[in-house]
Amino acid sequence: MRVFQFESTLMTIVTLVVLVATLWAFVDALTRRADAYPAAGKLTKPAWLLILGLALGVDLIFGGFSILGFVGIVAMLVYLLDVRPALSELTRRR
Repeated sequence: MRVFQFESTLMTIVTLVVLVATLWAFVDALTRRADAYPAAGKLTKPAWLLILGLALGVDLIFGGFSILGFVGIVAMLVYLLDVRPALSELTRRR
C-alpha cells in the first residue's frame, strides 16, 4: 500500500507544479506589452493568452495527465522556454 500512496503523492505534487507553472506563464503573458510579441517574431498576445488560458483550463479540469493535458504542458513549456526569453530580451531596460 505504501507504494500506491507514494505514487499518489508524487502525482499530486507534479500536477500542482504543472498548474502553478501554467498559471505563472499565463500571468506573465498577461503583463507583457502587446507590441513586443510581433516584434520578437512570436504569435500575438491574444493568441498566447488563448493558448495558455486553454492550457490552464485543461489542467484544472483534467489534471494535466491526459492527451490535452500534455498539449497544455507543451504550450506552457514553449512559452516559458522560448517566448518569454525573447520578450524579456526585447523589453529589457538598459
